[in-house]
Amino acid sequence: MKKIICKVEYDTETAELVAKFTSGEMGDPAGYEESLYKTADGKYFIYVNGGAESIYPEENIKRLAQTKVNEWKAAHGF
Repeated sequence: MKKIICKVEYDTETAELVAKFTSGEMGDPAGYEESLYKTADGKYFIYVNGGAESIYPEENIKRLAQTKVNEWKAAHGF
């Protein structure tokens, strides 16, 4: 997935996957995934996607400030 945020392109195809958190089982309407990525120039973003009843019913990309990366990792057990 690609998304442009504040004139910066975030692309799951070209960025490095750093960590992935999964909640629920495959097919669970309340289940979701959060994947942390790092771009070639050091910017972080999260790709989110989930079931229709989850907190992420549609796929999306959210940028993540460098200062929040460790908080995200700790909150998800990394």
